[in-house]
Amino acid sequence: MRWVGTSAEISSEPVRLDIVDGVAVVTLDRPDKLNVFSGGMGSSLGAAYARCDADDSVRAVVLTGAGRAFCAGADLTPEADSFGAPKAPKAFSASPVDPPAWRIRKPVIAAVNGHAIGIGLTLAMECDIRYIAAEAKLAIPQVRRGMVPDARSHWTLPRATSRAVAADILLTGRTFLGTEALALGIASRVLPADQVLDAALETARDIALNVNPLSAALTKRLLWRDDAGPDAVERAETAYHRLLMGGPDAREGALAWMERRPPQWTSRVGEDWHRVQDLEEQEHQT
Repeated sequence: MRWVGTSAEISSEPVRLDIVDGVAVVTLDRPDKLNVFSGGMGSSLGAAYARCDADDSVRAVVLTGAGRAFCAGADLTPEADSFGAPKAPKAFSASPVDPPAWRIRKPVIAAVNGHAIGIGLTLAMECDIRYIAAEAKLAIPQVRRGMVPDARSHWTLPRATSRAVAADILLTGRTFLGTEALALGIASRVLPADQVLDAALETARDIALNVNPLSAALTKRLLWRDDAGPDAVERAETAYHRLLMGGPDAREGALAWMERRPPQWTSRVGEDWHRVQDLEEQEHQT
């Protein structure tokens, strides 16, 4: 299955979406321009994410770039005018992808197959898991361009690493290689460029085959929630356990493990999410 979007959504900045066997591959598809980013690409990426979130057949998402780069940053050509004054200031957002990857109720893996500069890296930081090419050049250089980092990177980067690492990367705008990304805590795995996408797909297929979709959605919600103090997390973990315990998937998970076969899950994130919302509303009221 392939979904590209309407011509109005993609303009000249295509984003390709392929869904096969529960895995959605979202590809930034401007290989001749190293997948440089502009507003049209942001709209299309948000539409692709929304489609993945709503489609219960999608169990995991992989974000990658076509060709030899992941995303070489904003389009800095004069005609693109990426950093020009916005025509509608109130409508402008420094986070141009809506919804972001961390709001998608499926695991999102960034397969950073090549250079990820500026918004290329900040978009990858919104993903749950990052596989990065060892030889890729990485940077968030906005302070060297007279701007500030974007896509919530002042929030995502310290969460993934530390305040000290985030300060090093965001305040210097320096360029570093994928080999350093693992030590910094940015990368989940570092691999040769030609192995990055295959490794991400292997993980995504494993998730699609073996991981309960509702369990993954709830776990991701816990990982990304703002009030991440231990007491709030304990209350949410307890509530989610009560939601799942005694259900058909809790029984199926144990039975499939004992019988050494892939589980046959019955929960669907879209269909069952109202139960999560009802539970969280009750928690909020108490």
